[in-house]
Amino acid sequence: MKLNTSKYLLDKKDDLKKIINILKDEFEYVSILGIDNSGKTFRVSTSGTSITPSNEEDRGFVLRVFQDIGFSEYSFNEVDIDLICNRIREIAKKDREIYLKNNDYIEYKKSPKDEKEEIFYVADVKSLPTDINPMDIINKLTDIHDKTMKKYSELLQVILVLGVTQINKIFLSNNRDLYQSYIYANAYGIAMAQNENGVKVEFMPGSGLMGYELIDEIEELVDIAAYKAVELLKATKIEPGVYDIICDPDFTGLIAHEAFGHGAEMDMFVKNRAKGKEYMNKEVASSLVNMRDGAKSYQEASSYIFDDEGNLGTDTLIIDKGILNSGMNDELTSLLLDIEPTGNGKRESHKRKAYTRMTNTFFEEGNDSLEDMIKSIEYGYLLEGFVSGMEDPKNWGIQCVASKGREIVNGKLSGKIVSPVYLTGYVPELLKNVSMVSKGLKLSGTGYCGKGWKEWVKTSTGGSYIKTRGQLN
Repeated sequence: MKLNTSKYLLDKKDDLKKIINILKDEFEYVSILGIDNSGKTFRVSTSGTSITPSNEEDRGFVLRVFQDIGFSEYSFNEVDIDLICNRIREIAKKDREIYLKNNDYIEYKKSPKDEKEEIFYVADVKSLPTDINPMDIINKLTDIHDKTMKKYSELLQVILVLGVTQINKIFLSNNRDLYQSYIYANAYGIAMAQNENGVKVEFMPGSGLMGYELIDEIEELVDIAAYKAVELLKATKIEPGVYDIICDPDFTGLIAHEAFGHGAEMDMFVKNRAKGKEYMNKEVASSLVNMRDGAKSYQEASSYIFDDEGNLGTDTLIIDKGILNSGMNDELTSLLLDIEPTGNGKRESHKRKAYTRMTNTFFEEGNDSLEDMIKSIEYGYLLEGFVSGMEDPKNWGIQCVASKGREIVNGKLSGKIVSPVYLTGYVPELLKNVSMVSKGLKLSGTGYCGKGWKEWVKTSTGGSYIKTRGQLN
């Protein structure tokens, strides 16, 4: 069945068009983005139960106008046509005065593209969010929690999280009339185990462009998390050094996100904060490495029809057989660099500005098998899961933290586990060392990404198993 559309957005459409019609002769470009996102997050743990709003819950509009010094914006919730038009005129005038007083003048060679486009997209779903009984969700999660706690005596706490968010957005300009309603779900199984060696934590994520039916996967997710948390209790520390390593799809996705995700966000090119600017069309990885990003590159939680600037989602080939082929951009960046928009302009909310942001970011699959990859290593580690990551786009340094490493000796897993494991190094060196890439592609859309320390938006990452060589600590 089709999702319910947003009455809040569609009822105001005629008035929004009137605002654009009034302002279109005063500015080179005028657009309005409307957002009406809603959802719930259910959490059941050993210490309590809660139902909270979705992280992306948001309702409001942002009006954007373009003049010779760039964009000016005004966010609002109530549609008062005269007030809004007068307010954006004041803001644009003040922006221009401040800009010219404090900056060198930048001449834009063109205005934002505004080709005629009409889209009305409403996704299908197995069950409407409004038809779900919240207590049915809580009761099922509670049953899974209790069953898991009984199964593993070492468990200190189990946490189950299920969140479902419906995204409703409208985008209007002089020539564009776009609407989309879609839904995504996130689930987590988190387990904490304890013995005389301390407390260990593991989590397993699940996600997809679906509704509450994702609950059917949670029991398996939390069982795997519990098993791996108990397994971690016997982990030892790694001896720092350079090793042959295999990265599982989750850890591969973290590398993609940190290495050439942020490093390929082209607003950083404009600010001269990304090393990638110097390496366009140059070798940055092994010829086995192909990397993509885009709302259309994969169907996951960060997929959409159009971005928050009205540009259609794309499939961008970032690295092509080891060559840095392209970056991703927002509208302003595309204008400054005189390139086509890639549909990567995303906002944390209608109150925040748009930045170049990742969508579905991943390394493509290869033709090798995990079995052959393990056999090829005399001594090294299979890295699984991820805890956190960070990178330095300006100097291409990277640090990715794996949940655990499984020791490989003479082509076989020895059974020894080390944790945590820190992978550090220089991005091109790490990726040029990639010598094998497995079949099978897996992405997870449970994560959020910040621009620096703020501006959190939904992202998806992944890949397959890759073999490389790197510094582990």
